[in-house]
Amino acid sequence: MIQSMTGYGKCVTEFNGKKIHAEIKSLNSKALDLSSRIAPLYREKEMEIRTYITSNLERGKIDFNLWIEKEDGASATPINKTIVNEYYKQIKSICSETGIPEPIEWMSTLLRMPDAISKVEAEELSEEEWAAAKSAVEGAVGQLMEFRKQEGLALSKKFTEKITNIGNLLAMIEPYEKERTEKIKQRIVEALEKTLEVDYDKNRLEQEMIYYIEKLDISEEKQRLTNHLKYFMETMADGHGQGKKLGFIAQEMGREINTTGSKSNNAEMQNIVVKMKDELEQIKEQVLNVL
Repeated sequence: MIQSMTGYGKCVTEFNGKKIHAEIKSLNSKALDLSSRIAPLYREKEMEIRTYITSNLERGKIDFNLWIEKEDGASATPINKTIVNEYYKQIKSICSETGIPEPIEWMSTLLRMPDAISKVEAEELSEEEWAAAKSAVEGAVGQLMEFRKQEGLALSKKFTEKITNIGNLLAMIEPYEKERTEKIKQRIVEALEKTLEVDYDKNRLEQEMIYYIEKLDISEEKQRLTNHLKYFMETMADGHGQGKKLGFIAQEMGREINTTGSKSNNAEMQNIVVKMKDELEQIKEQVLNVL
């Protein structure tokens, strides 16, 4: 069954007071276009993450985000209160003794002083935390893939409806074909009788009319269009990854419908052709979103 390229997935896991968020979105694209934003702690695993995503999603414009939410009160850069307090006392004392004005922005001044902010050792990624983060990545990708499948089912139903409509419209053309042929013959004979006062070779006229009518025959176009409709349905059932092929089939369907319209030479047939074009246009718009 076909799948959509549009999708969304999100998963949250927890590890030692952290919430690890993975979020992924997908839109239609001719190729695979992956952009990612990954928390610094997990950057060393970026290639592994990208490989996992690309191997599962095949095509689409993918936006992936992996970030950490820490518990309330957690601080990555703690302020050394004792040292800051000592700096404050000393600066205030110096200003009082020398007459130098006190700083207007006390906090800005104090936090720039040496050792005012405690040094934080670079955090290393443990195997246990990576397992939790990897689980979030896999969960988000899994949700997106399921989303794509559900969207694909909806597209499949819509395509089936449109293909059926085109087939029904094609069948509606047939009653007008014989009527059209008789009208063409009658129009040619009447034109000749009005413009020619001499006798003409009726056998030769019959041959010329047959040649002309054969040029307007749409039997082959109808048969090819019927084959394309059937092939479109079969391709949808073949599995995912059929988006480009369905697009090519829709183009071929358009050619046959256009040729039928140009050969119709009948108002009722042309109206039916316009309706077929409208149905096909809706297919072409949606097929761009098929994986």
